Amino acid sequence: MAELRYNPLTNDWVMIASHRQNRPQMPKDWCPFCPGSGQVPDHFDVLKYDNDFPALSQTPPVPDNVKTDFYKTAPSYGKCEVILYSPEHTVTLPELPVDHVVKLVNLWEERYVELKKDENIKFIFIFENRGEVVGVTMPHPHGQIYGYSFIPKKIALEMENSKKYMDETGNCMFCDMLKDEMKYGERVIIENDDFVAFLPFFTEYPYGMYIMSKKHKQSIDQFDEKEKRNLAIIIREVAGTLDSLFDYKFPYMMCMQNAPVNCGDVSNFHFQIQFFPPMRSADKVKFNASSETGAWAHCNPTCPEEKAVELREAYKKFLSK
Repeated sequence: MAELRYNPLTNDWVMIASHRQNRPQMPKDWCPFCPGSGQVPDHFDVLKYDNDFPALSQTPPVPDNVKTDFYKTAPSYGKCEVILYSPEHTVTLPELPVDHVVKLVNLWEERYVELKKDENIKFIFIFENRGEVVGVTMPHPHGQIYGYSFIPKKIALEMENSKKYMDETGNCMFCDMLKDEMKYGERVIIENDDFVAFLPFFTEYPYGMYIMSKKHKQSIDQFDEKEKRNLAIIIREVAGTLDSLFDYKFPYMMCMQNAPVNCGDVSNFHFQIQFFPPMRSADKVKFNASSETGAWAHCNPTCPEEKAVELREAYKKFLSK
């Protein structure tokens, strides 16, 4: 079964993909993403690999006959891709040289440009899940790209609120947020010529850093070569900072937000990457419990300004390695 089901309570779509239950755990003696597996080329630096168990497809099946006068279904149209970061099985993003991460940024841009040619795709989500605690079954370094036929609820809310802010003030909400963070300074962790990494005033996760473009640009395909290199540098440094917190490979969800595509004016949007690391200390997980899940009322059990101090110290430790 693969289809979209509409949730009228939230005006959002849910992907139903029961076939993904059958996706395998990583065998101990074989990896499909490693050269020699027969699944990927014998030589590559970074690689796009079509997901073997996609939740979305450009040739989706007809939805099951379960819709009613009240409930709606739709084909699970879209695209699911895997992005392999390296042929090496155990290397992680911050362990890769900057020049290699630039190749990854270029591949992300290439796939964003290619996927938005499909006018049925409305949002292209580039992301990485890292660590078993966030459900990763394949430890080989990789991320994913989902091309949705709808704009997910969180993105729709950000678009709605940023448009309202721009209509009322004439300013970009994200630009003003970044300006305020940089003026205050206490939550800024890393900065280069083109990007800033900071722990937001409202962060839901103790170590949930954002990366934001200093210039008002909507998507990764608008960056020049210098900006793409600086994006590679700061992504690598943010991931390395998290690893340096407690000296182990820190789990996280890295979520890149480019502007929606094929849906009109998106000039109010602003490129950003949001990190959601699920740990609240070296050995304690910050679970999303009833308040977060049932009411979307988030509670951060830590002080962002104090955690920003920890992160800046971890960043110095990473740079000294």
